[in-house]
Amino acid sequence: MKKVALTVAVLALGLAACEDNAADNATSTLNTIETEANADTAAASNSVDNALDASGNAVDNAVVTENEMDNAVANNAM
Repeated sequence: MKKVALTVAVLALGLAACEDNAADNATSTLNTIETEANADTAAASNSVDNALDASGNAVDNAVVTENEMDNAVANNAM
């Protein structure tokens, strides 16, 4: 009788360990997707910021070059 009770207890624990974790798995998957989406958004935002900075620098450099050319023309005209 003790063996039967022990066997039943072990089987009950085994079944409890096989509990369905679908909801936890779905939540974990959703969290992973959201984390990856946030990382992708941040990377895209950084890329846009870098592109805008590069464009601004190019415009600034063009203005400096234009001023230098104006000065060179003015110095040679005299």
